[in-house]
Formats: sequence, structure tokens, C-alpha cells
Amino acid sequence: MGNDRRRRALLATVAGVLAGLSLPPLGWPWLLWPCLAVLWALAGSPRGEGIGAGLLWGVAAVLVSHRWLPALHPLDWIGVPSALSLPLCLLLWALCALAGGTLVAAWVALVGRLDPGRPSSALVGAGVWGGAEVLLAKGPLFWVGLGVSPLPGDPWLAGLGALVGAGGVAAVQLLLGWGLWRLARAWSRGWGLTLLVGVLLPHLAGAQARAALSVGPNLSPETVMVVQTAIPTRQKFWPDQQDRLLRLLASAQREAHSSGATVVVLPEGALALDQGLPGPAPVEVLSGGFRRRDSSVRAALLRFAPSATVAASWVDKHRVVPLGEWVPLGSWLRWSGLSAVGGIEAGAPSRLLRRPSGPIGVAICYEISDGQALAQASREGAGWLLASANLDPYPLALQSQFQALAQLRAMESGRWLVSAANTGPSVLVDPSGRVVAALPLGARATGLFRVPARSGLTPYLLVGEAPLMGLIVAGGGLRALRQ
Repeated sequence: MGNDRRRRALLATVAGVLAGLSLPPLGWPWLLWPCLAVLWALAGSPRGEGIGAGLLWGVAAVLVSHRWLPALHPLDWIGVPSALSLPLCLLLWALCALAGGTLVAAWVALVGRLDPGRPSSALVGAGVWGGAEVLLAKGPLFWVGLGVSPLPGDPWLAGLGALVGAGGVAAVQLLLGWGLWRLARAWSRGWGLTLLVGVLLPHLAGAQARAALSVGPNLSPETVMVVQTAIPTRQKFWPDQQDRLLRLLASAQREAHSSGATVVVLPEGALALDQGLPGPAPVEVLSGGFRRRDSSVRAALLRFAPSATVAASWVDKHRVVPLGEWVPLGSWLRWSGLSAVGGIEAGAPSRLLRRPSGPIGVAICYEISDGQALAQASREGAGWLLASANLDPYPLALQSQFQALAQLRAMESGRWLVSAANTGPSVLVDPSGRVVAALPLGARATGLFRVPARSGLTPYLLVGEAPLMGLIVAGGGLRALRQ
């Protein structure tokens, strides 16, 4: 019995590590499916042992998929003593892994009670997982999940996002993992053919959805100049770096006007608290920055009208980073958080920025993981999407995950997406999820992106998360029939 428990724990850990590797930047869903088959098998294990092994699976997967978190060290630039910096970063990494493992263990417990071998349990389990990813993306602790795992390696499967959203993509992969597990338990030609069809149909549907998105009607394009500032976060508030930023912005405004661009875009946090533009220019400026509201500070995307130096409108950041910008009970205990500008308060949930040239949908930093919010902005009239981020000092792995999320958001909404980041990725993504232009990572650069507006609604924008609810309802119906 002890040997069985150890083998189960080892299998769960290895499967979790491979599941974490399957996410972007690798993006190999076919590596993920056997790992999910192991998870279904764990749900069928003796209950206590299966739950514990599920915890190990989740912890391992998050540790690997979030391996960029220790790059926060050193934190001395925000006042954390060097002796505490690395332990604090490692503690944050461990807590994220523990939270992910706990959620996976809870899912294993639920599916184990339902009997995972039944088709009804497969539908309910897949629907619950997909719905959980959608809900978690609304909160402060979620970054990437199975919904984005097909990118960049399998864009055809990712194209399902235009039909069923990221939660639906996650659910489909759970079902494929269940099919692999059933096939391994009892090999038969019928199960083999069923699984083959189960793999081919989502790919064909996703490929067709991407093809339709690539030829959709484009409206009134804007020429957008993206400024990749490449100023290290640990130095951004130094006086010489602030001077450099303002010179870069003034130069970009002049260049934009001479090149025919109508809007200049700067990344998250480019401007300091209540900072205006260095001078008026005949182009619109959209810049990340900070603003005061009463006694609170908000991170925001600020809109400066042509020839103005003071922001005319803005979209405040709604999903603030735990510890970095927000701490529990901060308003009561007067904690400032770790942000260099002090504690940040969350703004309104709407991601729609209204502009004279047409509204756009805005994601600031890791709001890019919330597909539902950008979908709502698209339904409300956003013609294209803007992702504003500062991913320094994180490594390439996080930038790759951010780009994959941006590609999925473009497909879900059927909109062109502009990403403007301090050190990258600063890219233009078309509605089919293809990156059509990019600035060099880590370098100071500017780029002119021609961004068409769109007004149509993808199937996902029309039905939202109804397919996930349909899976759960269908599973309940089959369960009533004892299937």
C-alpha cells in the first residue's frame, strides 16, 4: 500500500511538471492531454490518496508555469531589505503553487465523488474546470490556465476561443484527457475512433473560426505609434530616467505627427503620479500612468486629447496586483503595498475607453487574463483592443505568456489588438490571433501599427459562457439517466 501511494505521488508530480511545461511559452496541448488523463485517474483513486496526489499535481504545475516569479528579486528598490527579498519572492511563488494545488485537489475530490469513469462526470468535471478558470480570472490570484495552453504551438485548437472562449477551450482539453484515460483503461477500436474524432473536430472547428476571423470586414483603420520605453522598473522614478522618458515621448509625438499617426501609445506606468505631457502635440496620446482620486491613488490608462497636456479621460486599473499594488485590509491598516507609488485602489470594472475616433477595450497588465471583461467591452462597441503592460523585470517566459493571452483575447473578441509594453511584447495581433508586427524585445523602439476597427460579434461574444453551462446541464441529464 505504501509503495502504491509513493508511485501515485511520483506520477502526479511528474504529470504536474509536464502540464506546467505544456503552457506558454511552449504551448503544446498534446503534452497536456496525457497529464490530464493522469489527473482523471487520480480522481478515480481511493479518495484521500487521490486528493493528496491532486494537490501535488497542481503544486508542480503552478511552480513550473509560474517559474518567472522569483525574477522579482531583488526588491530593494521598493524598500525591502536584501536579506528578505529572495525569501519573500520564493514565499510568493510557493503560496501561488499551494493555492493552485488546493484548487486542483478540490476538483479531484468533486470528480471522485461523481465517479470519474462515467460520461456524465466527464461533462460536469470539464464544465466546472472551465467555469472556474473564467471566475478566477476576475479575482487577484489567477494568471494562466488550460484555456491558453494551445498557444503558440496549436493555434487551430486555440481558434475555438472565438466560439466558446478560454473556459470552453479548457473544458475541451479536460474531455480529451478523460478520453485518453478511458482508452488507457480499456483499449477498444470504438474508443480509439471516438478519441480521434474528439481531437479532430475541435481542431477543424477552431481552424474554420480562425479563417472566418481573418477575412472579416475591417472599418476605419487608425495609425497607432507604439512607444516601447525599455526603462528598467527599478530605475523608472530616477530623475534622469524621468527626463529620458519625457524626451522620448516628445520625440514620439513629433514623429507621430510627421508620419501621419493619429495616436501615440505608451506602456503601463510610463507617467508618474499626476504627471502631464511635456508639451502639446496635434496627436492623441494614450499612456499608462497614475492619478489621484480623493485620497486614493489609481493606476490607469490616461487619454490626452490632441494639443492637450492634461488627461481628458481614463480607464482605471480594476484588477490590482496582490502585494505589489494591493494588500488585504490596506485601507484599515494603512499598508502601502510594495508599489513604488504606494497603495493602489481598484477602479471600475468596465474596460471600455470612449474616444472621439471610436471606443476601445483596455487591459492593464494582468487584466489580459480576463477574457470576459474584454468581451464585454467589445459588445459595448470597442473597435479594437489595447493591452498596456510593464513586464520588467520578468523574463521571456512571462512575456510569452502575456503574448499568448493577447492572441487568445483577439480571437475571442474578433478584434485587432495592440500590446504596448515597457520591454515587450509590443505587438499587433490580428483577429485570427496572428502576430503581424512586433518591436524587438528589451530595446527602446517605436513602431507604426495600422489598426482597423471592427464591429461584428463572434459566437463567443454572442453566447458567452453558455456552452460551459450546457456541459454541466448535459452532464446532470446523463447522470439522471445513470450514464
